[in-house]
Amino acid sequence: MNVIPPLSPSTVDASPIEPSKSYEWKAVTLMALGMGLVGIDRFLIVPLMPVLMRDLKLDYQDLGHITGALALAWGLSALLTGNLSDRIGFKRVIVPAMIGFSLLAGLGGLATGVGSLIAIRALMGVAEGAFTPASIIATMDASPPKRHGRNVGLQQMMPALFGLGLTPILVTQLLKVMSWPWIFLLVALPGLFVAFLAQRILRRPSPADIAKHTATHDTARHHWYEVFRYRNVPLGIICMLCWLACQIVIAALFPNYLVDYLHLDMQQMGFILSSLGFGGAIGAAVLPALSDRVGRKPVMLLSAAGVFLSLCIFLRTGAVPVHLFICLMVAMGCLYSLITLTVGPVAAEAVPVQLMSTASGMIIGIGEIFGGGVAPAYAGYLAKHFGIEHAVTMPLWTIVAGAIAVAALKETAPVRTFDKQGNALEKKGVSDV
Repeated sequence: MNVIPPLSPSTVDASPIEPSKSYEWKAVTLMALGMGLVGIDRFLIVPLMPVLMRDLKLDYQDLGHITGALALAWGLSALLTGNLSDRIGFKRVIVPAMIGFSLLAGLGGLATGVGSLIAIRALMGVAEGAFTPASIIATMDASPPKRHGRNVGLQQMMPALFGLGLTPILVTQLLKVMSWPWIFLLVALPGLFVAFLAQRILRRPSPADIAKHTATHDTARHHWYEVFRYRNVPLGIICMLCWLACQIVIAALFPNYLVDYLHLDMQQMGFILSSLGFGGAIGAAVLPALSDRVGRKPVMLLSAAGVFLSLCIFLRTGAVPVHLFICLMVAMGCLYSLITLTVGPVAAEAVPVQLMSTASGMIIGIGEIFGGGVAPAYAGYLAKHFGIEHAVTMPLWTIVAGAIAVAALKETAPVRTFDKQGNALEKKGVSDV
Protein backbone atom coordinates (compact mmCIF):
# COMPACT_ATOMS: atom_id res chain seq x y z
CA MET A 1 0.00 0.00 0.00
CA ASN A 2 1.42 3.38 -0.97
CA VAL A 3 1.72 6.00 1.68
CA ILE A 4 0.40 9.44 0.82
CA PRO A 5 2.93 11.98 2.09
CA PRO A 6 1.75 14.80 4.33
CA LEU A 7 0.93 17.95 2.44
CA SER A 8 2.71 21.18 3.13
CA PRO A 9 0.54 24.00 4.53
CA SER A 10 0.58 25.77 1.19
CA THR A 11 -0.54 22.65 -0.66
CA VAL A 12 -3.30 21.96 1.83
CA ASP A 13 -4.60 25.48 1.51
CA ALA A 14 -4.50 25.45 -2.27
CA SER A 15 -5.82 22.06 -3.26
CA PRO A 16 -9.01 21.29 -1.31
CA ILE A 17 -12.34 22.18 -2.84
CA GLU A 18 -14.34 24.20 -0.33
CA PRO A 19 -17.96 23.08 0.09
CA SER A 20 -20.49 25.76 -0.79
CA LYS A 21 -22.93 27.20 1.72
CA SER A 22 -25.70 25.40 -0.14
CA TYR A 23 -23.93 22.07 0.32
CA GLU A 24 -23.26 22.91 3.97
CA TRP A 25 -26.90 23.39 4.93
CA LYS A 26 -28.07 20.42 2.84
CA ALA A 27 -25.50 18.02 4.27
CA VAL A 28 -25.90 19.23 7.86
CA THR A 29 -29.69 19.02 7.58
CA LEU A 30 -29.52 15.45 6.23
CA MET A 31 -27.09 14.31 8.94
CA ALA A 32 -29.22 16.02 11.61
CA LEU A 33 -32.33 14.26 10.31
CA GLY A 34 -30.39 11.01 10.26
CA MET A 35 -29.43 11.39 13.91
CA GLY A 36 -33.01 12.37 14.74
CA LEU A 37 -34.23 9.14 13.16
CA VAL A 38 -31.59 7.22 15.14
CA GLY A 39 -33.04 8.79 18.28
CA ILE A 40 -36.59 7.84 17.28
CA ASP A 41 -35.63 4.26 16.43
CA ARG A 42 -33.64 3.85 19.64
CA PHE A 43 -36.20 5.31 22.06
CA LEU A 44 -39.35 4.26 20.20
CA ILE A 45 -39.50 1.09 22.24
CA VAL A 46 -39.60 2.89 25.61
CA PRO A 47 -43.22 4.18 25.49
CA LEU A 48 -44.23 0.90 23.79
CA MET A 49 -42.85 -1.26 26.61
CA PRO A 50 -46.17 -1.76 28.48
CA VAL A 51 -47.89 -2.87 25.25
CA LEU A 52 -45.01 -5.12 24.21
CA MET A 53 -44.91 -6.74 27.64
CA ARG A 54 -48.59 -7.59 27.32
CA ASP A 55 -48.61 -8.81 23.71
CA LEU A 56 -45.23 -10.60 23.60
CA LYS A 57 -45.36 -11.91 27.18
CA LEU A 58 -42.19 -10.11 28.27
CA ASP A 59 -40.93 -9.51 31.80
CA TYR A 60 -38.65 -6.84 33.27
CA GLN A 61 -35.54 -8.93 32.70
CA ASP A 62 -36.47 -9.26 29.03
CA LEU A 63 -36.75 -5.50 28.77
CA GLY A 64 -33.26 -5.13 30.20
CA HIS A 65 -31.87 -7.61 27.69
CA ILE A 66 -33.56 -5.83 24.78
CA THR A 67 -32.15 -2.46 25.84
CA GLY A 68 -28.70 -3.84 26.59
CA ALA A 69 -28.42 -5.70 23.28
CA LEU A 70 -28.83 -2.49 21.29
CA ALA A 71 -26.37 -0.53 23.45
CA LEU A 72 -23.72 -3.27 23.30
CA ALA A 73 -24.08 -3.70 19.54
CA TRP A 74 -24.02 0.08 19.03
CA GLY A 75 -20.78 0.41 20.99
CA LEU A 76 -19.02 -2.48 19.30
CA SER A 77 -20.08 -1.27 15.85
CA ALA A 78 -18.88 2.29 16.46
CA LEU A 79 -15.62 0.88 17.78
CA LEU A 80 -15.00 -1.29 14.72
CA THR A 81 -16.49 0.69 11.83
CA GLY A 82 -14.94 4.11 12.52
CA ASN A 83 -11.73 3.03 10.81
CA LEU A 84 -13.73 1.55 7.93
CA SER A 85 -15.23 4.98 7.30
CA ASP A 86 -11.76 6.51 7.25
CA ARG A 87 -10.60 3.94 4.69
CA ILE A 88 -13.50 3.86 2.23
CA GLY A 89 -15.11 7.25 2.89
CA PHE A 90 -18.00 8.29 5.12
CA LYS A 91 -20.59 8.25 2.33
CA ARG A 92 -20.07 4.53 1.68
CA VAL A 93 -20.82 3.86 5.35
CA ILE A 94 -23.62 6.37 5.94
CA VAL A 95 -26.02 5.39 3.16
CA PRO A 96 -26.01 1.58 3.75
CA ALA A 97 -26.20 2.17 7.52
CA MET A 98 -29.26 4.42 7.15
CA ILE A 99 -30.99 1.89 4.92
CA GLY A 100 -30.09 -0.85 7.38
CA PHE A 101 -31.35 0.75 10.58
CA SER A 102 -34.51 1.99 8.86
CA LEU A 103 -35.43 -1.47 7.56
CA LEU A 104 -34.57 -3.08 10.89
CA ALA A 105 -36.68 -0.55 12.77
CA GLY A 106 -39.61 -1.51 10.60
CA LEU A 107 -38.81 -5.21 11.02
CA GLY A 108 -39.33 -4.74 14.77
CA GLY A 109 -43.04 -4.69 14.04
CA LEU A 110 -42.81 -8.33 12.95
CA ALA A 111 -41.20 -9.55 16.18
CA THR A 112 -43.00 -12.46 17.81
CA GLY A 113 -41.08 -12.79 21.05
CA VAL A 114 -38.13 -11.72 23.11
CA GLY A 115 -35.57 -13.62 20.99
CA SER A 116 -36.54 -12.04 17.69
CA LEU A 117 -36.83 -8.59 19.26
CA ILE A 118 -33.35 -8.84 20.81
CA ALA A 119 -31.88 -9.98 17.49
CA ILE A 120 -33.55 -7.17 15.55
CA ARG A 121 -32.53 -4.50 18.06
CA ALA A 122 -28.94 -5.78 18.15
CA LEU A 123 -28.65 -5.62 14.36
CA MET A 124 -30.18 -2.16 14.43
CA GLY A 125 -27.53 -1.15 16.96
CA VAL A 126 -24.82 -2.33 14.54
CA ALA A 127 -26.20 -0.09 11.78
CA GLU A 128 -26.70 2.91 14.07
CA GLY A 129 -23.25 2.49 15.60
CA ALA A 130 -21.72 2.55 12.12
CA PHE A 131 -23.74 5.61 11.12
CA THR A 132 -22.92 7.80 14.11
CA PRO A 133 -19.14 8.49 13.80
CA ALA A 134 -19.31 8.64 10.00
CA SER A 135 -22.17 11.16 10.14
CA ILE A 136 -20.21 13.38 12.53
CA ILE A 137 -17.28 13.51 10.10
CA ALA A 138 -19.67 14.20 7.19
CA THR A 139 -21.09 17.13 9.15
CA MET A 140 -17.64 18.50 9.88
CA ASP A 141 -16.58 18.03 6.24
CA ALA A 142 -19.53 20.16 5.10
CA SER A 143 -18.77 22.88 7.66
CA PRO A 144 -16.10 25.57 7.76
CA PRO A 145 -13.83 24.94 10.78
CA LYS A 146 -15.26 28.04 12.45
CA ARG A 147 -18.70 26.36 12.47
CA HIS A 148 -17.69 22.82 13.50
CA GLY A 149 -19.15 23.20 16.98
CA ARG A 150 -22.38 24.80 15.85
CA ASN A 151 -23.15 22.30 13.11
CA VAL A 152 -22.19 19.17 15.03
CA GLY A 153 -24.27 20.56 17.89
CA LEU A 154 -27.28 20.98 15.61
CA GLN A 155 -26.82 17.40 14.47
CA GLN A 156 -26.42 15.97 17.96
CA MET A 157 -29.43 17.85 19.36
CA MET A 158 -31.77 15.79 17.20
CA PRO A 159 -31.63 12.46 19.11
CA ALA A 160 -32.58 14.34 22.28
CA LEU A 161 -35.31 16.39 20.62
CA PHE A 162 -36.80 13.60 18.51
CA GLY A 163 -35.97 10.55 20.62
CA LEU A 164 -36.53 11.78 24.16
CA GLY A 165 -38.75 14.79 23.55
CA LEU A 166 -41.19 14.05 20.71
CA THR A 167 -41.24 10.26 20.36
CA PRO A 168 -43.18 9.52 23.59
CA ILE A 169 -45.84 12.02 22.56
CA LEU A 170 -46.01 10.73 18.98
CA VAL A 171 -46.13 7.05 19.93
CA THR A 172 -48.82 7.42 22.58
CA GLN A 173 -50.99 9.33 20.11
CA LEU A 174 -50.44 6.82 17.29
CA LEU A 175 -51.46 3.97 19.59
CA LYS A 176 -54.96 5.44 19.56
CA VAL A 177 -55.31 4.84 15.81
CA MET A 178 -53.02 1.88 15.00
CA SER A 179 -51.42 -1.17 16.60
CA TRP A 180 -47.76 -1.21 17.63
CA PRO A 181 -46.47 -3.28 14.65
CA TRP A 182 -47.67 -0.58 12.27
CA ILE A 183 -45.88 2.09 14.32
CA PHE A 184 -42.58 0.23 13.82
CA LEU A 185 -43.26 -0.07 10.10
CA LEU A 186 -44.23 3.60 9.84
CA VAL A 187 -40.93 4.92 11.22
CA ALA A 188 -38.94 2.99 8.57
CA LEU A 189 -40.15 5.17 5.69
CA PRO A 190 -38.50 8.52 6.60
CA GLY A 191 -35.11 6.84 7.02
CA LEU A 192 -35.24 5.32 3.54
CA PHE A 193 -36.11 8.71 2.05
CA VAL A 194 -33.26 10.48 3.88
CA ALA A 195 -30.86 7.71 2.75
CA PHE A 196 -31.94 8.35 -0.86
CA LEU A 197 -31.25 12.08 -0.47
CA ALA A 198 -27.89 11.39 1.20
CA GLN A 199 -26.83 9.20 -1.73
CA ARG A 200 -27.64 12.03 -4.14
CA ILE A 201 -26.25 14.97 -2.14
CA LEU A 202 -23.29 13.87 0.01
CA ARG A 203 -19.92 14.34 -1.64
CA ARG A 204 -16.94 12.00 -1.51
CA PRO A 205 -14.05 14.30 -0.55
CA SER A 206 -10.38 13.47 -0.90
CA PRO A 207 -8.11 13.35 2.17
CA ALA A 208 -6.76 16.78 1.19
CA ASP A 209 -10.32 18.17 1.20
CA ILE A 210 -10.92 17.01 4.77
CA ALA A 211 -7.42 17.85 6.04
CA LYS A 212 -8.37 21.49 6.66
CA HIS A 213 -10.80 20.31 9.35
CA THR A 214 -7.99 18.97 11.55
CA ALA A 215 -5.23 20.65 13.52
CA THR A 216 -2.54 18.45 11.96
CA HIS A 217 -3.25 18.86 8.20
CA ASP A 218 -1.79 15.34 7.92
CA THR A 219 -3.13 13.29 4.97
CA ALA A 220 -0.80 10.29 5.33
CA ARG A 221 -2.11 6.77 5.90
CA HIS A 222 -2.15 5.65 9.51
CA HIS A 223 -2.83 2.38 11.31
CA TRP A 224 -5.95 2.50 13.49
CA TYR A 225 -4.01 2.03 16.73
CA GLU A 226 -2.04 5.22 16.11
CA VAL A 227 -5.13 7.14 17.14
CA PHE A 228 -4.09 6.63 20.77
CA ARG A 229 -0.94 8.69 20.16
CA TYR A 230 -3.07 11.82 20.15
CA ARG A 231 -3.89 12.66 23.73
CA ASN A 232 -7.42 13.92 23.08
CA VAL A 233 -8.45 10.38 22.18
CA PRO A 234 -7.62 8.54 25.44
CA LEU A 235 -8.77 11.59 27.40
CA GLY A 236 -11.92 11.72 25.27
CA ILE A 237 -12.62 8.07 26.11
CA ILE A 238 -12.36 8.88 29.82
CA CYS A 239 -14.66 11.87 29.34
CA MET A 240 -17.23 9.84 27.41
CA LEU A 241 -17.25 7.14 30.08
CA CYS A 242 -18.05 9.85 32.62
CA TRP A 243 -20.69 11.64 30.53
CA LEU A 244 -22.55 8.46 29.56
CA ALA A 245 -22.38 7.07 33.08
CA CYS A 246 -24.00 10.29 34.27
CA GLN A 247 -26.64 10.23 31.51
CA ILE A 248 -27.59 6.57 31.88
CA VAL A 249 -27.79 6.70 35.68
CA ILE A 250 -30.07 9.73 35.47
CA ALA A 251 -32.34 7.98 32.97
CA ALA A 252 -32.35 4.70 34.92
CA LEU A 253 -32.68 5.82 38.54
CA PHE A 254 -34.19 9.30 38.62
CA PRO A 255 -37.73 8.13 37.76
CA ASN A 256 -37.73 5.87 40.84
CA TYR A 257 -36.05 8.57 42.91
CA LEU A 258 -38.89 10.96 42.07
CA VAL A 259 -41.64 8.43 42.76
CA ASP A 260 -40.22 6.29 45.56
CA TYR A 261 -38.16 8.83 47.49
CA LEU A 262 -39.85 12.18 46.79
CA HIS A 263 -43.31 10.53 46.52
CA LEU A 264 -44.36 12.35 43.36
CA ASP A 265 -47.12 10.84 41.23
CA MET A 266 -46.59 9.43 37.74
CA GLN A 267 -47.81 12.54 35.94
CA GLN A 268 -45.42 14.78 37.88
CA MET A 269 -42.57 12.35 37.25
CA GLY A 270 -43.33 12.33 33.51
CA PHE A 271 -43.40 16.13 33.42
CA ILE A 272 -39.99 16.36 35.09
CA LEU A 273 -38.40 13.70 32.87
CA SER A 274 -39.56 15.47 29.71
CA SER A 275 -36.84 18.01 30.53
CA LEU A 276 -34.24 15.41 29.49
CA GLY A 277 -35.12 15.68 25.81
CA PHE A 278 -35.81 19.38 25.53
CA GLY A 279 -32.92 20.40 27.79
CA GLY A 280 -30.52 18.16 25.87
CA ALA A 281 -31.64 19.62 22.55
CA ILE A 282 -31.19 23.22 23.71
CA GLY A 283 -27.78 22.54 25.23
CA ALA A 284 -26.46 20.73 22.15
CA ALA A 285 -27.66 23.54 19.88
CA VAL A 286 -26.28 26.46 21.90
CA LEU A 287 -23.13 25.54 23.84
CA PRO A 288 -21.06 23.81 21.09
CA ALA A 289 -21.72 26.88 18.90
CA LEU A 290 -20.28 29.02 21.70
CA SER A 291 -17.15 26.84 21.64
CA ASP A 292 -16.48 28.01 18.08
CA ARG A 293 -16.01 31.52 19.51
CA VAL A 294 -14.27 30.95 22.86
CA GLY A 295 -12.72 27.47 22.55
CA ARG A 296 -13.70 23.88 23.30
CA LYS A 297 -12.14 23.56 26.76
CA PRO A 298 -13.70 26.69 28.34
CA VAL A 299 -17.17 25.62 27.21
CA MET A 300 -16.63 22.05 28.39
CA LEU A 301 -15.44 23.21 31.82
CA LEU A 302 -18.41 25.58 32.02
CA SER A 303 -20.75 22.76 31.03
CA ALA A 304 -19.28 20.37 33.59
CA ALA A 305 -19.77 23.02 36.28
CA GLY A 306 -23.34 23.50 35.07
CA VAL A 307 -24.13 19.79 35.35
CA PHE A 308 -22.57 19.53 38.81
CA LEU A 309 -24.29 22.58 40.28
CA SER A 310 -27.67 21.79 38.71
CA LEU A 311 -27.64 18.23 40.04
CA CYS A 312 -26.54 19.42 43.47
CA ILE A 313 -29.55 21.75 43.59
CA PHE A 314 -31.81 19.01 42.18
CA LEU A 315 -30.81 16.55 44.92
CA ARG A 316 -31.40 19.20 47.59
CA THR A 317 -34.79 20.21 46.25
CA GLY A 318 -37.90 18.67 47.70
CA ALA A 319 -41.02 17.57 45.85
CA VAL A 320 -41.38 20.78 43.80
CA PRO A 321 -41.91 19.69 40.17
CA VAL A 322 -41.18 23.04 38.50
CA HIS A 323 -37.88 23.50 40.33
CA LEU A 324 -36.87 19.91 39.64
CA PHE A 325 -37.77 20.33 35.95
CA ILE A 326 -35.56 23.43 35.61
CA CYS A 327 -32.60 21.83 37.39
CA LEU A 328 -32.75 18.69 35.30
CA MET A 329 -33.19 20.64 32.06
CA VAL A 330 -30.07 22.73 32.76
CA ALA A 331 -28.09 19.64 33.78
CA MET A 332 -29.07 17.70 30.68
CA GLY A 333 -28.40 20.68 28.39
CA CYS A 334 -24.87 20.99 29.74
CA LEU A 335 -24.36 17.22 29.59
CA TYR A 336 -25.37 17.02 25.92
CA SER A 337 -22.93 19.84 25.21
CA LEU A 338 -20.16 17.75 26.76
CA ILE A 339 -21.11 14.65 24.78
CA THR A 340 -21.35 16.59 21.51
CA LEU A 341 -17.97 18.26 21.84
CA THR A 342 -16.26 15.06 23.01
CA VAL A 343 -17.39 12.84 20.13
CA GLY A 344 -17.11 15.61 17.54
CA PRO A 345 -14.63 18.50 17.42
CA VAL A 346 -12.43 17.54 20.38
CA ALA A 347 -11.75 14.11 18.90
CA ALA A 348 -11.80 14.71 15.15
CA GLU A 349 -9.95 18.03 15.07
CA ALA A 350 -7.01 16.60 17.03
CA VAL A 351 -6.07 13.70 14.73
CA PRO A 352 -4.97 13.25 11.09
CA VAL A 353 -7.67 13.06 8.44
CA GLN A 354 -7.28 9.28 8.05
CA LEU A 355 -8.13 8.80 11.75
CA MET A 356 -11.06 11.18 12.21
CA SER A 357 -13.87 8.60 12.17
CA THR A 358 -11.63 6.15 14.02
CA ALA A 359 -11.17 8.63 16.88
CA SER A 360 -14.86 9.40 17.13
CA GLY A 361 -15.79 5.72 16.86
CA MET A 362 -13.34 4.70 19.58
CA ILE A 363 -14.72 7.29 21.98
CA ILE A 364 -18.36 6.48 21.21
CA GLY A 365 -17.83 2.71 21.26
CA ILE A 366 -15.85 2.35 24.47
CA GLY A 367 -18.03 4.95 26.20
CA GLU A 368 -21.24 3.18 25.15
CA ILE A 369 -20.05 -0.29 26.19
CA PHE A 370 -18.59 0.59 29.57
CA GLY A 371 -20.11 3.92 30.54
CA GLY A 372 -23.56 2.78 29.47
CA GLY A 373 -23.17 -0.76 30.81
CA VAL A 374 -21.09 -0.84 33.97
CA ALA A 375 -22.27 2.40 35.56
CA PRO A 376 -26.01 1.54 35.77
CA ALA A 377 -25.18 -1.87 37.27
CA TYR A 378 -23.04 -0.26 39.98
CA ALA A 379 -25.65 2.43 40.62
CA GLY A 380 -28.30 -0.29 40.94
CA TYR A 381 -26.10 -2.07 43.50
CA LEU A 382 -25.80 1.14 45.53
CA ALA A 383 -29.55 1.73 45.36
CA LYS A 384 -30.32 -1.81 46.51
CA HIS A 385 -27.90 -1.88 49.44
CA PHE A 386 -27.69 1.75 50.59
CA GLY A 387 -30.87 3.43 49.29
CA ILE A 388 -31.70 5.19 46.07
CA GLU A 389 -31.06 8.60 47.63
CA HIS A 390 -27.38 7.68 47.85
CA ALA A 391 -27.15 6.03 44.43
CA VAL A 392 -28.39 9.14 42.62
CA THR A 393 -25.31 11.06 43.80
CA MET A 394 -23.16 8.92 41.48
CA PRO A 395 -23.51 11.38 38.53
CA LEU A 396 -21.79 14.02 40.67
CA TRP A 397 -18.68 11.84 41.00
CA THR A 398 -18.54 11.07 37.30
CA ILE A 399 -18.82 14.75 36.34
CA VAL A 400 -15.93 15.69 38.62
CA ALA A 401 -13.77 12.92 37.12
CA GLY A 402 -14.70 14.05 33.61
CA ALA A 403 -13.88 17.67 34.38
CA ILE A 404 -10.37 16.64 35.48
CA ALA A 405 -9.89 14.89 32.12
CA VAL A 406 -11.20 17.99 30.28
CA ALA A 407 -8.55 20.13 31.95
CA ALA A 408 -5.87 17.96 30.31
CA LEU A 409 -7.37 18.08 26.79
CA LYS A 410 -5.56 19.84 23.96
CA GLU A 411 -7.48 22.82 22.63
CA THR A 412 -8.49 22.34 18.99
CA ALA A 413 -10.87 25.22 18.19
CA PRO A 414 -9.46 27.26 15.27
CA VAL A 415 -10.21 30.50 17.13
CA ARG A 416 -7.76 29.39 19.84
CA THR A 417 -5.14 27.60 17.74
CA PHE A 418 -4.76 29.90 14.71
CA ASP A 419 -4.08 33.60 14.44
CA LYS A 420 -6.01 36.00 12.21
CA GLN A 421 -3.84 35.08 9.21
CA GLY A 422 -4.59 31.38 9.67
CA ASN A 423 -1.11 30.48 10.99
CA ALA A 424 -0.78 27.93 13.78
CA LEU A 425 -0.16 29.49 17.18
CA GLU A 426 1.85 26.45 18.27
CA LYS A 427 3.94 23.92 16.36
CA LYS A 428 1.94 20.89 15.33
CA GLY A 429 3.74 17.58 15.80
CA VAL A 430 2.95 14.10 14.58
CA SER A 431 1.95 13.06 18.09
CA ASP A 432 0.85 15.10 21.09
CA VAL A 433 1.09 12.47 23.80
